[in-house]
Amino acid sequence: MKIKFKVPSKYHFETKLKIRVSDLNYGGHLGNDSVLSLAHESRVRFFLNLGVTERDFFNVGLIMADSAIKYKSQGYLNESISVKISVTEFRSHGFKLFYLLKKDSNIDLAYVQTSMVCYDYDNSKILPLPEDFKNLLNESS
Repeated sequence: MKIKFKVPSKYHFETKLKIRVSDLNYGGHLGNDSVLSLAHESRVRFFLNLGVTERDFFNVGLIMADSAIKYKSQGYLNESISVKISVTEFRSHGFKLFYLLKKDSNIDLAYVQTSMVCYDYDNSKILPLPEDFKNLLNESS
């Protein structure tokens, strides 16, 4: 089964990263596991830009429920990439993030989607999505 993504037209955050030697696989290009790590680094930067973290996200925690990746091209050592993040879907207990990884040569490297769920780590319990997050994104639109 082929994964299909709807690529958003609006993004809430963008950051720049470089492909490190530790991101390479035995084939000498960006490894599949490292694509998710680059998305994670970008998500952390996005949240820091909002003044929150995954452990303190508008007074709740976050946990990743799932992830999906579609590889578009190969990445190589020291290539600069931009990662754009869009909040694509709100749910009662979380939201989805879409990540567009693009090489500086304007070639799409990968599409990543993660589902984030609001979570109480102390009580191992799912929590409602804070309205403050939705309000903040609506204000910046």
